[in-house]
Amino acid sequence: MERYDFIIIGAGVTGLSAAMYGARLGLKTLCLGTTSSSELPVGGVITTTDIVENYPGFIKVSGVELAEAIEKHARSYDLVTIKQEKVIDVQKTEEEFTVKTSDSEYKGRTILFAMGTKWKKLEVPGSKEFENKGVAYCALCDAPLFKNKVVAVIGGSDSAAKDALVLAEHAAKVYIIYRKEKIRAEPINLKRIEANKKIEIINNANVIEIKGDRFVSSVILDRDYNGCKELPLNGVFVAIGHIVLSDLAEKLGVKLNEKKEITLDHKTSETNLPGVFAAGDVADKPFKQAITGVAEGCTAAYSAFEFINKRSIVPA
Repeated sequence: MERYDFIIIGAGVTGLSAAMYGARLGLKTLCLGTTSSSELPVGGVITTTDIVENYPGFIKVSGVELAEAIEKHARSYDLVTIKQEKVIDVQKTEEEFTVKTSDSEYKGRTILFAMGTKWKKLEVPGSKEFENKGVAYCALCDAPLFKNKVVAVIGGSDSAAKDALVLAEHAAKVYIIYRKEKIRAEPINLKRIEANKKIEIINNANVIEIKGDRFVSSVILDRDYNGCKELPLNGVFVAIGHIVLSDLAEKLGVKLNEKKEITLDHKTSETNLPGVFAAGDVADKPFKQAITGVAEGCTAAYSAFEFINKRSIVPA
C-alpha cells in the first residue's frame, strides 16, 4: 500500500495548488480526482467557466487554460502524484489515515478535503425526464448545441449571468428567469447583460414545470409573462447554486455548519480533527472564488507540513 505525507481529495484548482505547495515543502503528495463521467475533470468547476477575469496575473483567461496552467505547475514536481480515482471512504487508523478509492487504497499522514461542490438540480416535473434532452447544467459545455435556438437560464447569481452571456453567443434568444426582483450579477456582467439585445430578464418568476415530447419545448411559470404562463423554449440551463460535497468529511467526524460546509480555522485551514484540513468551496468561507480557494489550499499544505514536523514524523 502506497504511503503519502499529504493526501488531497479533490483535483480542482484548490487541490492542485495545495499539491504544488506541498511538494515545495518536501511532502510526498497524492491528489485524487474522479473518473466518474458525471463529475468534473481535473481542474474542477472552473473548467466550465468561459472567461476568467478576476484571477491575478491574467487579464482574461479561459477557465480551462487557467486550470491547465495550475495542473502543469503541480505536475512539474516529482513529489506530486495526480490520479483520477473516485474516493469512497476515509478512515483514521492510529497515526495516519486510510483513503479508499474505486481502484486502490492509500495511507496518508495528513488529509485535505478540497472536493468543492456539484450543481444543484432543479426539482420540478420534467427536469429529470429532459436532462440532456434540453435541460443542462453547463452552458459552456452545451451552448453550441443551441445555435439559433431559444433558451433560458434559471437563476439570478453571477454564474447565471455569465451562462446567459455564453449562450447569447450561440442562441437566438436567451431568457434569465429569476425568482426575485433583481439578479445578483457582478456590475461588469450586469452591464453586459443589459447591453445584449438577445438577453431578456423575467423577474419574480419560478419555473414550475418543464414540458416537451422528445426534447424540451416549453416551461410553465408561476405567473403570467406577456399574458401567458407557458414560455416556448428549446433549452433550459439551470444555475440555482451548488451542493457542498462534504459527506466523506462528515463521516470521518469533521465538523460542518448548517450549510454542510466544513468549518475551519481560517488562519490555518485546520478542521476540528488533528491532521485534517479543508479548503475551497467545500469550506465555510462566504466569499468563494478560485483565488481564495487556491490561497486556502496553499495554507493547508503549509499547515500539514507543520503538523508533520511537530509530531516528529519522518516524511514518507
